[in-house]
Amino acid sequence: MDLHGRGLVLAIGFVVVQLCMLASANVVFQVHHKFAGRKRYLKALISHDDNRRQRFLSATELPLGGDSLPTAAALYFTKLQIGSPPKDFHVQVDTGSDLLWVNCIECENCPKKSDLGIPLALYDPKASSSAKKVTCDDKFCKATFTDQSNECKAGMLCAYSVKYGDGSATSDRCGAKQSGQLGSSDQALDGILGFGQSNTSMLSQLSSAKKMRKMFSHCLDGKRGGGIFAIGEVVQPKIKTTPLIDEQTHYNIELKSIDVNGEDIKLPTGILDFFQKQAAVVDSGTTLAYFPDEVYNQIMEKIMAAQPGKKPHVVQKRFKCYKYSGNIDDGFPVVNLHFANSLSLKVLPHQYFFQVQDDEWCIGFQDSNLKGNTGKEITLLGDIVLSDKLVTYDMEKKVIGWIDYNCSSSIKVKDEESGKVYEVVAKDISSSHHRSTSRMILGLLLFLTATFLIT
Repeated sequence: MDLHGRGLVLAIGFVVVQLCMLASANVVFQVHHKFAGRKRYLKALISHDDNRRQRFLSATELPLGGDSLPTAAALYFTKLQIGSPPKDFHVQVDTGSDLLWVNCIECENCPKKSDLGIPLALYDPKASSSAKKVTCDDKFCKATFTDQSNECKAGMLCAYSVKYGDGSATSDRCGAKQSGQLGSSDQALDGILGFGQSNTSMLSQLSSAKKMRKMFSHCLDGKRGGGIFAIGEVVQPKIKTTPLIDEQTHYNIELKSIDVNGEDIKLPTGILDFFQKQAAVVDSGTTLAYFPDEVYNQIMEKIMAAQPGKKPHVVQKRFKCYKYSGNIDDGFPVVNLHFANSLSLKVLPHQYFFQVQDDEWCIGFQDSNLKGNTGKEITLLGDIVLSDKLVTYDMEKKVIGWIDYNCSSSIKVKDEESGKVYEVVAKDISSSHHRSTSRMILGLLLFLTATFLIT
């Protein structure tokens, strides 16, 4: 991997991203939320999560689950500057994939416009003085694509191909060939910024260049919207952690038990088995929470038993909803998930419910219908159970942790280059749709503790 001055070069085909570290400033990426929580957006939200789960499963070579048509949308997008001179690109922030790529000038089937109301851009390597061609014998090509065919020989340009679980794909040498939903104008963006664990992710490369620690955190304000997304070591507050399950691409942790208001949910032997452990996947790119059929049914029975005189109705053929005008926390039970190392996730009713109208509340738990490659069902935990918590991902120690937290406040993060501790203050980023009081409106502040500019 090439280092230029104080920067790190990421190159795929013609795409070159140089990360130049600056000593005296901080860069803030504003990460926008795509969906508001009113009823008219629920169909888009369902499509997003179905697509997200399928993309996630494809990345781990697991069979697909779910039956709704996917979109190519991710929950959050941000704006990067790429090229010399720099040019703006809007990219999806995706913890379920690894590569950073953007559409290029010779792209086939790239969208011409976006329903998000943002301008779309195409990267032109000829217009950027920092662009560099990557050949098959380049160390980056070899490290990134270990299954390159014999046709990729020294001197030839390094090609790539990424296929997602919804059938969408990007390939060639510079985001030049798109198919499936990646070619659609529906919530179209310029590319994807992957925050996965592989050595090709931006975070992994910054870590290998010793520009920052391989760790990040987020805190989603479920009441006000807004929150924090920080790369680097959180030094305050202190957070208890649970181990990551070894040798997994995504953020998998061992689920020990579940209770609803202290009443245990029966976990049938092996139903959550994932490489011999009961696993749950933590994914901030997913909105809702998904449980295996037997677990989901038990949780829902106990939740609905709290209001025997009220009959739930179904919205969008998926969501069980209630007409309820009182304090939702007073009328429904707390759900607790317990993990290895005695770490628990407490989910209050106002967190697992979301409000679609003033007196209409829907439950954000869903039946996953997902099976791993062992044939066992898996649990997927999205933003609805992660809100109002500071969640940290530490790939160096191979742990994840969280603590109940006021996500409208601030955290303290250490800058590894200077050794200084910075206060990261929550910001509220307005969504691309009209804001409401719904908990689905989540803005993020993406704060890079070691400042860089993509050139």
